[in-house]
Amino acid sequence: MTTSELFDKITGEAKKIFVQKTSDYGTSWRVYRTISIADQIYIKAKRIRTIQEKKTQRIADDIRSEFTGILNYAVIGLIQLKINNDEPEQLSAEQTEFYYSEVVKAAKELMENKNHDYGEAWRDISEEGFVDLILAKILRIKQILNNEGKTLISEGIDANFFDILNYAVFALILIDEKNNRK
Repeated sequence: MTTSELFDKITGEAKKIFVQKTSDYGTSWRVYRTISIADQIYIKAKRIRTIQEKKTQRIADDIRSEFTGILNYAVIGLIQLKINNDEPEQLSAEQTEFYYSEVVKAAKELMENKNHDYGEAWRDISEEGFVDLILAKILRIKQILNNEGKTLISEGIDANFFDILNYAVFALILIDEKNNRK
């Protein structure tokens, strides 16, 4: 499969989970502020890093499911940035799926453009490297928030969430490819 097809497969699986959780919880994530979303991603990435370093885990959720959670929280972050805070906390299932699809479409376009320029260099990054990149992007988001959302020459919060989303997709692709070789 091509990277584009693999991207669609991974994001399709993540969207299915997102939609199911929306059915269970509604859009309770609408109350999250950007810092809270960043914290949720940080917690998941930090857990992956701890598991990698200790080479053991005690909670059933595996690393793959944590990367999927990171992907979905990045989508939430991007949706929250896109829609107004004065919109209702509860969005319909249709609205939620529309916003999710729009974010993933934009992330895929960004991924394809970067893949063109970087020649799929991401395939040479380790799972540990993706975790570290995600953690760095979270720290950047937190710094931008500390700067009241302003940057001098750097990309904004949205660009960091898009990168986190794509890094999670890449990590999931590599995990699946590694598992298929076993």
